[in-house]
Amino acid sequence: MELVDAPHSKCGTFGFVGSSPTAPTPLMQTYKRLPISLVKGQGAWVWDDKGKKYIDAVAGIATCTLGHSDRKLRKALINQLRKIQHVSNLYQIPEQEELAKWLIKKSCADSAFFCNSGAEANEAAIKLARKYGHKERQIDRPVILCANGSFHGRTLAALSATGQEKYHEGFKPLVEGFAFFKFNDSASFQELHDQIEANGPRIAAVLIEPIQGEGGIRPGNKKFFKLLRDICTKNKILLIFDEVQSGMGRTGRLWGYQNLEVEPDALTIAKGLGGGHAIGALLVKNNANIFEPGDHASTFGGNPFACRAGLTIAKAIEERNLLEETLSRGKQLREGLQSIVKDHLDHLEEVRGIGLIQGLVIKNQSDLTSQIIVEEAINQGLLIISAGQKVVRMVPPLVITKRQVDFIIDRLSKTLVNII
Repeated sequence: MELVDAPHSKCGTFGFVGSSPTAPTPLMQTYKRLPISLVKGQGAWVWDDKGKKYIDAVAGIATCTLGHSDRKLRKALINQLRKIQHVSNLYQIPEQEELAKWLIKKSCADSAFFCNSGAEANEAAIKLARKYGHKERQIDRPVILCANGSFHGRTLAALSATGQEKYHEGFKPLVEGFAFFKFNDSASFQELHDQIEANGPRIAAVLIEPIQGEGGIRPGNKKFFKLLRDICTKNKILLIFDEVQSGMGRTGRLWGYQNLEVEPDALTIAKGLGGGHAIGALLVKNNANIFEPGDHASTFGGNPFACRAGLTIAKAIEERNLLEETLSRGKQLREGLQSIVKDHLDHLEEVRGIGLIQGLVIKNQSDLTSQIIVEEAINQGLLIISAGQKVVRMVPPLVITKRQVDFIIDRLSKTLVNII
């Protein structure tokens, strides 16, 4: 049999690579990208390939702590590349040990495991919880309790821990061993806990965000989180906080749990830790420090380059008083957003958030969606992001200035005037 010569099809004739007539780029279509290409940044500003300037209230999704092309971060990473960028965790890594010491000194934790992302940090936490359930509570099939509306990552176990059905579609069967309660609802949690534990220990851990990000910018309630802490302590259940988005100063405190006046047994971090460079970590107290050699690993996790980024961010948070600045700029942003709500009461409901993670909530009965606002904001030179269909999220760099926050409010106001 003679095959038809199709040199440009890359096996498209047979349904392999290039067979989809709708694929416009060599990239897999995992993102519905907005129609701009960003090529340069400085602080809270970015420019596209046509030279248009935007104020960036996305910051790589709460990742670019110091904004773009920070001078000290750039210098630190160039110097690190001149020395060494990556070695295996089979050897001691001074930069990793230094960053671990800083994180432990500044948190309730006693030890750290480094990885590359928030999802990986949560995967490590899930494995830790399961081992803890087996070892400390003698559970054959451990269960982890999570909140409705939560988001813990796109890998399969982290996805299974995510309490939003829309993320599950197309990926079932999910990983077993997760059950869900209503966020900030003490009765819902107590009922689920009692039901699962009715015939003996089954719960290994509670995994929860101090402030839900993808779930609509919902801060945790102090009374509810105290209940979690009390029940977990009484029953020897691990309390694990997902601080991937709330950690490293985003709320105006170094850690989200500090706003709730309770301490977790473990917490996961990423995003702001590397200031735009790939690094994540699982931090644990001594009672949760049960991993042994061979239990978990990461080829790239905690390499010298990534840890140098983390150390530079840590130093900047302290030397530039970024926690105080975040509280001030967060208050300013919140007040500006509240003023916008008053101007559009037919469509907007409230402002939710803390520090520099703020959400503008659209009324359910309004025909507005967050995506409509996000797309029009681009025309106004403003980059913002959705947190669900009815919440617009603003998570600018922690170095944003008073004048730049005013600019965000001005451009968001013009955006809404154009579409309402």
